[in-house]
Amino acid sequence: MNRSSLKLLLAVPLLLTALAACSPLSALNALSPGGDADRTTDLAYGDGPRRKLDVYRPRNAHGPAPVVVFFYGGNWVAGERADYAFVGRALASRGIVAVIADYRLHPEVSYPDFLRDAAQAVAWARREAARYGGDPQRLYVMGHSAGAYNAAMVALDGRWLAEQGMAPSDLRGWIGLAGPYDFLPIENPTTKPVFHFPDTPADSQPLRHVTATSPPALLIAAREDRLVDPARNTARLAAALRTQRVPVREIYHDKVSHATLVASIAAPLRWLAPTLDEVAAFAR
Repeated sequence: MNRSSLKLLLAVPLLLTALAACSPLSALNALSPGGDADRTTDLAYGDGPRRKLDVYRPRNAHGPAPVVVFFYGGNWVAGERADYAFVGRALASRGIVAVIADYRLHPEVSYPDFLRDAAQAVAWARREAARYGGDPQRLYVMGHSAGAYNAAMVALDGRWLAEQGMAPSDLRGWIGLAGPYDFLPIENPTTKPVFHFPDTPADSQPLRHVTATSPPALLIAAREDRLVDPARNTARLAAALRTQRVPVREIYHDKVSHATLVASIAAPLRWLAPTLDEVAAFAR
């Protein structure tokens, strides 16, 4: 048995014990090392308790680092940035300044207010990147599930960054994990009020905003995703980007589900898929 296999064998019982004792995200955070990252928390990018973010910076960075702003999923009704510390730590371990941002949720707000929050967080990262060792010229936006939708809309629909004095061309690229990019008509009952269904605007869909000037994209999905159809969403968006000759890398993994795709970024679950390697290679 090689050293990697032994580490995995020893890690599995610990992970199962942690999962039984607390929530899966808390377990991932508890089992994810943070020694390579310095964290600064509770930074306000706007008004109110939901417009705050945490920054994870590489401890031993050599020169300005790429910056990735990450938005979590939760169907636009749930989520906390602290639950995704494992993402920040993992990205920082690969020499990336990670910004993990909260945004307002339904029923406090509905479409498109959370996109305004996302754009505001990205604008904050561009202004403040150098303070945390980041390079504002290498700025990326990333998300999982509903957060991937936010990332896609910020990157593809110029209205939201324009409100912050920016444009999609200010992004070096964007990363979507299991994102919903083409979901009309809405079937999920939780999602319907978020997007004012049945009066959901057609231009709420990322697929409608692909142009020849869209930023390069990395799109990753679980091949057997039961929540967000990868053929309808990831594959269709990738095809639209290619039609416009926008650089796009499209990847599907077999051992992950919708939820465990983002969890595979955490140290104990990286054997499921090389998601962190793929994100780091794209950003660097």
